Amino acid sequence: MKNWWNGLDQTVLAMAGLRFLSASIELTAAICMLLMNDVKKAIAINSVLAIVGPAIFIGTMTIGIFQIAGEISYGKMVFIALGVVFILVGIYK
Repeated sequence: MKNWWNGLDQTVLAMAGLRFLSASIELTAAICMLLMNDVKKAIAINSVLAIVGPAIFIGTMTIGIFQIAGEISYGKMVFIALGVVFILVGIYK
């Protein structure tokens, strides 16, 4: 187990850590919704999640892109950035 842990790429570990953080926040919000048992409060909690999700997504993508920046061309970086922008526009429009 220790050898496996040491073999993990630090970038992948950071990206997975952000996803674990996101999952923990989502699970905590779901539990809070159940405990509150009120639609208005559940909507308020859900609205906070609408901010957390894209923020984690952008953070994870930024970490990954910075790691591979030296390996890919500027043209491909532009396409990746456009893809992220399109995803965010699709979410909010």
